Amino acid sequence: MRAREGDLIETKDGNLFDVKGLVHPPGKIIAFIRFTPDSNGERKRGDTSYRKVYPLRERYDLLREKFPQYLVFDPVFDEWLCEVPVETIEKHYEPMKFLTQLRREGSCSKLEKQTFELARLLHDSAGVRWNALGVSGSVLVGLNTPNSDIDLLVYGSRNCWKVHEALQSLIRDRTCHLRPYRRRDLRALFDFRSRDTAVDFEDFVRTESRKVLQGKFQQKDYFIRCVKEWNEIGERYGSARYESFGEAEVRATVIDDSQMIFTPCVYGIDSVKTLEGKKVKPLREIVSFRGRFCEQARKGEQILARGKVERVRRLGIEQYFRLLLGNKPSDYMILAD
Repeated sequence: MRAREGDLIETKDGNLFDVKGLVHPPGKIIAFIRFTPDSNGERKRGDTSYRKVYPLRERYDLLREKFPQYLVFDPVFDEWLCEVPVETIEKHYEPMKFLTQLRREGSCSKLEKQTFELARLLHDSAGVRWNALGVSGSVLVGLNTPNSDIDLLVYGSRNCWKVHEALQSLIRDRTCHLRPYRRRDLRALFDFRSRDTAVDFEDFVRTESRKVLQGKFQQKDYFIRCVKEWNEIGERYGSARYESFGEAEVRATVIDDSQMIFTPCVYGIDSVKTLEGKKVKPLREIVSFRGRFCEQARKGEQILARGKVERVRRLGIEQYFRLLLGNKPSDYMILAD
């Protein structure tokens, strides 16, 4: 099984997990629980009720309490991860195939209709093929509610940048019903995210208000995730190893933003000053597997960030350090004053 960022998998015990990244251990998929059967859950599919689990801390707590078999200490990534054995997977939900199904069979719900219309707008405006797009999120697994968001994926670096450029133009065109978040929208997003990432509201606004991969389409929240194609990924499980070195808060200048729209996103940094925590050299990049850290800063801008320090060792390449964001609520990345 080849599963990647944006896919969902359902295990034989009825849990649904969202897949993280494109590099997985042999026979396992790195993914985190997203929906779990719960008689008191607000979401229903067939005769089964489900509860959505979103904050990362709650996901870990649920796994430790009820499904510890999925929690594994991974020696390559040097941390506890949720790794789902392939033999326990009942169904693999693929975003590209679901969008193909929507095109052929039509939409059954208002959310499916809006999702397809946004996908068609990107297809037409950016000039990308249909097989470069996919549908993720709760609608992919039939657990959406009237309040669910539109979750789309774009595959391939060239396609992703074409869509990103098209979004900038579409946002300026008031006839396409697509707009960036306004301050009141950002307040709602901030209140939701504050459970998982603690930053000041004004810092949050300065960063989030510039993004085009998120916003409103036909008054519905949307998020577009950019994912590289399989042939663009040079890393294989074990070809690089990561060693935890504690935490640090740094100030730095972004010198490379060419990977800022992707999940995982990467920012090349220089002129690094450690404000608190572990001091290491060379600290060359900031990385996150969470979509909320995409489009966070651009080349030439100074940032403040806090996360886990990791030493990266790749065969035949000089070792260096990176700052990994998104594992703890204390992790953040904002524009410096």
